[in-house]
Amino acid sequence: MRADAMRNRRLLMDAAAAEFAENGMDVSITRIAWRAQVGKGTVFRHFDTKEQLLAAVFSDRLEELVAAGHRLAQSDDAEAALFEFMTVGVEIQARDRSFCQAAAALSRSEPSVRASRERLAEVADTLVTKAQKAGAVRDDVTGLDIVLLLSAASQAVLSIGEEAPGLWQRYLGMVFDGLRPQGAHPLPVTAPTLAQFTG
Repeated sequence: MRADAMRNRRLLMDAAAAEFAENGMDVSITRIAWRAQVGKGTVFRHFDTKEQLLAAVFSDRLEELVAAGHRLAQSDDAEAALFEFMTVGVEIQARDRSFCQAAAALSRSEPSVRASRERLAEVADTLVTKAQKAGAVRDDVTGLDIVLLLSAASQAVLSIGEEAPGLWQRYLGMVFDGLRPQGAHPLPVTAPTLAQFTG
């Protein structure tokens, strides 16, 4: 890809990410092109559909969390590393109105999304296993449990998030306390599989 084409693609991705985060998935291609200061045709030279553009932006968000997970996996404090990973995950969702919408709406057969989901599940498993070995997390928790729980804290405050920014931290704290082995009761249903998660 030529340098100018790469630059235009990055401008589009950044503009789309900002528009989706601020306004949700319903934002128009015209608005994204205007924000990127490119023509509408440029958008469709890089992405055949709006869904493909959304998938690319969503994959970028997942990869942001994957990168944080790999960095945190090097920490000697496995409990703090897992909690920081979860915090980063909820922060991403709290600042991006389209994140949960995209997670539900995008086809999981989209290659970039599927690959990012797999990498996310893998790094989450690594962090959970280390935390379990340190005695910080109950033995029946999986990496996929953690990934799916990230939405719990952000969704809990969806209706009042703008009036109480940062309130999600209260609910993330509750979630994390529920992961601790002290006083844990057997879970009524088994954890989801990777195949269920990635589609």
